[in-house]
Amino acid sequence: MSLSVKLAFFCSFLSLIFHAPFSVVKAQKNNGGVVVSTQLWCVAKNNAEDAPLQRALDWACGPGGANCKPIQQGGPCYDQTDIQKTASFAFNDYFLKNGMTDDSCSFDNTAAITSLNPSYGNCKFPASASASNGSFSGSTTAAMGSNSADLSGCDEISRTTWFWLLITFHLFFVILQVN
Repeated sequence: MSLSVKLAFFCSFLSLIFHAPFSVVKAQKNNGGVVVSTQLWCVAKNNAEDAPLQRALDWACGPGGANCKPIQQGGPCYDQTDIQKTASFAFNDYFLKNGMTDDSCSFDNTAAITSLNPSYGNCKFPASASASNGSFSGSTTAAMGSNSADLSGCDEISRTTWFWLLITFHLFFVILQVN
Protein backbone atom coordinates (compact mmCIF):
# COMPACT_ATOMS: atom_id res chain seq x y z
CA MET A 1 0.00 0.00 0.00
CA SER A 2 1.49 3.32 -1.06
CA LEU A 3 1.97 6.26 1.27
CA SER A 4 -0.63 8.35 -0.60
CA VAL A 5 -3.27 5.61 -0.20
CA LYS A 6 -2.45 5.33 3.52
CA LEU A 7 -2.67 9.09 3.86
CA ALA A 8 -6.04 9.18 2.09
CA PHE A 9 -7.33 6.40 4.35
CA PHE A 10 -6.04 8.24 7.42
CA CYS A 11 -7.69 11.53 6.40
CA SER A 12 -11.01 9.77 5.77
CA PHE A 13 -10.77 8.10 9.15
CA LEU A 14 -10.05 11.43 10.86
CA SER A 15 -13.05 13.06 9.21
CA LEU A 16 -15.31 10.30 10.58
CA ILE A 17 -13.89 10.65 14.08
CA PHE A 18 -14.15 14.42 14.21
CA HIS A 19 -17.58 14.67 12.62
CA ALA A 20 -19.40 13.47 15.76
CA PRO A 21 -18.24 16.20 18.19
CA PHE A 22 -19.25 18.95 15.78
CA SER A 23 -22.72 17.54 15.18
CA VAL A 24 -23.50 17.81 18.89
CA VAL A 25 -26.49 19.97 19.66
CA LYS A 26 -26.09 20.06 23.43
CA ALA A 27 -23.70 18.52 25.92
CA GLN A 28 -24.09 18.88 29.65
CA LYS A 29 -22.77 17.35 32.86
CA ASN A 30 -25.07 14.81 34.46
CA ASN A 31 -23.97 13.19 37.75
CA GLY A 32 -20.30 13.13 36.80
CA GLY A 33 -20.95 12.02 33.21
CA VAL A 34 -21.82 13.78 30.01
CA VAL A 35 -25.22 13.57 28.38
CA VAL A 36 -25.26 14.46 24.71
CA SER A 37 -28.65 15.25 23.29
CA THR A 38 -30.16 16.07 19.94
CA GLN A 39 -33.57 17.28 18.82
CA LEU A 40 -36.10 14.91 17.27
CA TRP A 41 -39.34 15.34 15.37
CA CYS A 42 -42.04 12.98 14.15
CA VAL A 43 -42.92 13.67 10.51
CA ALA A 44 -44.95 12.15 7.69
CA LYS A 45 -42.96 9.80 5.49
CA ASN A 46 -42.36 11.32 2.07
CA ASN A 47 -43.43 8.07 0.38
CA ALA A 48 -46.74 7.81 2.27
CA GLU A 49 -49.85 8.01 0.12
CA ASP A 50 -52.32 10.87 0.62
CA ALA A 51 -55.34 8.78 1.69
CA PRO A 52 -53.57 6.98 4.59
CA LEU A 53 -51.98 10.30 5.60
CA GLN A 54 -55.37 11.99 5.68
CA ARG A 55 -56.84 9.17 7.81
CA ALA A 56 -53.90 9.41 10.24
CA LEU A 57 -54.17 13.21 10.32
CA ASP A 58 -57.90 13.00 11.06
CA TRP A 59 -57.22 10.56 13.90
CA ALA A 60 -54.35 12.64 15.35
CA CYS A 61 -56.43 15.83 15.34
CA GLY A 62 -59.54 14.03 16.63
CA PRO A 63 -59.31 11.08 19.03
CA GLY A 64 -55.51 11.44 19.24
CA GLY A 65 -55.79 14.86 20.87
CA ALA A 66 -53.03 16.62 18.92
CA ASN A 67 -53.06 20.43 18.88
CA CYS A 68 -54.05 21.09 15.29
CA LYS A 69 -54.82 24.80 15.64
CA PRO A 70 -51.60 25.89 13.85
CA ILE A 71 -52.53 23.78 10.78
CA GLN A 72 -56.07 25.14 10.53
CA GLN A 73 -56.95 28.02 8.22
CA GLY A 74 -55.28 31.22 9.44
CA GLY A 75 -52.64 29.30 11.45
CA PRO A 76 -48.90 29.67 10.77
CA CYS A 77 -48.68 26.09 9.49
CA TYR A 78 -51.81 26.06 7.34
CA ASP A 79 -51.13 24.71 3.85
CA GLN A 80 -54.10 23.01 2.21
CA THR A 81 -51.94 21.97 -0.75
CA ASP A 82 -49.37 19.93 1.21
CA ILE A 83 -50.71 17.00 3.22
CA GLN A 84 -47.12 16.01 4.17
CA LYS A 85 -46.45 19.27 6.02
CA THR A 86 -49.91 19.37 7.57
CA ALA A 87 -49.79 15.78 8.81
CA SER A 88 -46.21 16.22 10.03
CA PHE A 89 -47.21 19.03 12.38
CA ALA A 90 -50.07 17.00 13.88
CA PHE A 91 -47.94 13.83 14.11
CA ASN A 92 -45.17 15.73 15.87
CA ASP A 93 -47.54 17.26 18.42
CA TYR A 94 -49.00 13.82 19.20
CA PHE A 95 -45.46 12.36 19.44
CA LEU A 96 -44.41 14.99 22.00
CA LYS A 97 -47.54 14.51 24.11
CA ASN A 98 -47.46 10.70 24.09
CA GLY A 99 -44.09 9.52 25.32
CA MET A 100 -41.90 10.26 22.29
CA THR A 101 -41.61 6.57 21.42
CA ASP A 102 -41.55 4.70 18.13
CA ASP A 103 -45.16 3.72 18.76
CA SER A 104 -46.24 7.35 19.20
CA CYS A 105 -44.75 8.11 15.78
CA SER A 106 -46.15 5.34 13.64
CA PHE A 107 -49.58 6.39 12.39
CA ASP A 108 -50.09 3.15 10.48
CA ASN A 109 -46.53 3.36 9.16
CA THR A 110 -47.03 6.79 7.57
CA ALA A 111 -44.64 8.62 9.94
CA ALA A 112 -41.05 8.40 11.12
CA ILE A 113 -38.74 10.05 13.67
CA THR A 114 -36.13 12.40 12.24
CA SER A 115 -33.39 14.71 13.49
CA LEU A 116 -33.91 17.07 10.54
CA ASN A 117 -35.89 20.14 11.55
CA PRO A 118 -39.14 20.20 9.53
CA SER A 119 -39.92 23.85 10.41
CA TYR A 120 -40.52 26.16 7.46
CA GLY A 121 -41.34 29.85 7.12
CA ASN A 122 -43.36 30.94 10.17
CA CYS A 123 -44.27 27.35 10.99
CA LYS A 124 -42.06 26.26 13.88
CA PHE A 125 -42.26 22.64 14.96
CA PRO A 126 -41.68 21.99 18.67
CA ALA A 127 -38.81 19.54 19.24
CA SER A 128 -38.03 16.80 21.71
CA ALA A 129 -34.69 16.27 23.40
CA SER A 130 -33.23 12.79 23.27
CA ALA A 131 -30.46 11.57 25.57
CA SER A 132 -27.64 9.48 24.16
CA ASN A 133 -28.63 6.48 26.29
CA GLY A 134 -31.59 5.99 23.99
CA SER A 135 -34.35 7.14 26.30
CA PHE A 136 -36.25 10.29 25.49
CA SER A 137 -36.49 13.15 27.93
CA GLY A 138 -37.71 16.70 27.95
CA SER A 139 -39.33 18.86 25.36
CA THR A 140 -38.57 22.30 24.02
CA THR A 141 -40.37 24.81 21.86
CA ALA A 142 -37.37 27.07 21.36
CA ALA A 143 -36.73 28.44 17.89
CA MET A 144 -34.80 25.81 16.03
CA GLY A 145 -32.05 26.70 13.57
CA SER A 146 -30.60 24.10 11.30
CA ASN A 147 -27.16 22.78 12.22
CA SER A 148 -26.98 24.88 15.39
CA ALA A 149 -24.59 23.83 18.13
CA ASP A 150 -24.22 24.56 21.81
CA LEU A 151 -20.83 23.31 22.85
CA SER A 152 -21.15 24.34 26.49
CA GLY A 153 -19.89 20.89 27.46
CA CYS A 154 -16.88 21.37 25.23
CA ASP A 155 -14.32 20.46 27.90
CA GLU A 156 -15.65 16.88 28.10
CA ILE A 157 -15.93 16.61 24.33
CA SER A 158 -12.38 17.93 24.03
CA ARG A 159 -10.98 15.23 26.28
CA THR A 160 -12.64 12.54 24.22
CA THR A 161 -11.52 14.13 20.97
CA TRP A 162 -7.92 14.36 22.11
CA PHE A 163 -7.98 10.74 23.27
CA TRP A 164 -9.19 9.51 19.87
CA LEU A 165 -6.79 11.85 18.08
CA LEU A 166 -3.83 10.33 19.96
CA ILE A 167 -5.08 6.78 19.33
CA THR A 168 -5.56 7.57 15.64
CA PHE A 169 -2.07 9.01 15.24
CA HIS A 170 -0.60 6.05 17.07
CA LEU A 171 -2.40 3.60 14.77
CA PHE A 172 -1.34 5.58 11.72
CA PHE A 173 2.32 5.39 12.66
CA VAL A 174 2.02 1.68 13.51
CA ILE A 175 0.59 1.09 10.02
CA LEU A 176 3.45 3.05 8.48
CA GLN A 177 6.02 1.03 10.42
CA VAL A 178 4.49 -2.33 9.41
CA ASN A 179 4.94 -1.62 5.70
